[in-house]
Amino acid sequence: MARVVHYINQFFAGVGGEDSAGQGPTLMDGPVGPGKKLAELLGDEHEIVSTVWCGDDKAPDAADEIVELIQGAEPDLVVAGPAFTSGRYGLACARVAAAAAEAGLAALASMHEDNPGLDEAGAAPVVASGEVARRMGPSLERLGAAAAKLLAGEELTADDGRIGKVARRSVMADAPAAQRAVDLVLTRLAGDRDATEIPLPRFDSVTPAAPVDDVSQATVALVTEGGLVPDDNPGNLESARATRWLRYPLEGDTLASGSYRSVHGGFSSVHANDDPHRIVPLDVARELEAEGAIGQLVGEYFVTTGNGTSVANARRFGIEWATDMRKSEARAAILTAT
Repeated sequence: MARVVHYINQFFAGVGGEDSAGQGPTLMDGPVGPGKKLAELLGDEHEIVSTVWCGDDKAPDAADEIVELIQGAEPDLVVAGPAFTSGRYGLACARVAAAAAEAGLAALASMHEDNPGLDEAGAAPVVASGEVARRMGPSLERLGAAAAKLLAGEELTADDGRIGKVARRSVMADAPAAQRAVDLVLTRLAGDRDATEIPLPRFDSVTPAAPVDDVSQATVALVTEGGLVPDDNPGNLESARATRWLRYPLEGDTLASGSYRSVHGGFSSVHANDDPHRIVPLDVARELEAEGAIGQLVGEYFVTTGNGTSVANARRFGIEWATDMRKSEARAAILTAT
């Protein structure tokens, strides 16, 4: 009987919501939450021996710790998700699957193709889920079928719902390169413009939001990828390849020179450090607020570092910023970039 360990977040483990998002990894016996249905789908030949859960805030940076718990259960396969379009949960599932694969364990994750964590699964395969949790049933059916196929020693393909990057490996081709090239040209001339042996990366196309009807009544947020933080960098924001974003209060009408600095490692920050308003234009924004040109400013600014930051992390930051700004009823944002 094959041994399976299932990774889920605190919500699906039944522990709690955002109040439990900061909790660390925990190992539980047997299937939990959606794992119970997954166990049914896997049948008698496979057993979910353990479930590991972790809070969504903690999990993306705790993949190695999670895998240590998983290894103790001696699994034949690690399964993570389904994460649907949930950014933090998807990122955690992808990183857990990638870390498990690096540790020599067979691993499989499940999430929607638009999940920002998709590209971080490394060598571990990912199968598509629905967009939201109400699609749990069919998502688990696809995940269960893919898990059974992996446990049988078979490769997953697009027919199994595989999405995301596929690790390159050397195989013997059916025909020499010249013949394949001619066949590909003929296929394209016949109308199949997507035929290729090397699929190109898929980049998102973002539709801009509609203009704000009346900016004079709108709450406006200041956000930046310019790495501007208090001088002692209390949140340890990285100078490159950022894995986090931070927030800091906007008090008064200006940002004092010498009290802030840009930790961005991709440009000379001398002028930004001399005048922090080159990165976060609080001075001008306060003038606009006083004139009635805008309604009011959100009381804090969001910051990250856009220097070598992965597309997956950048997408996650954007989703989390938008969610947070909706809570503050912001209707517009001024994003400064370097």
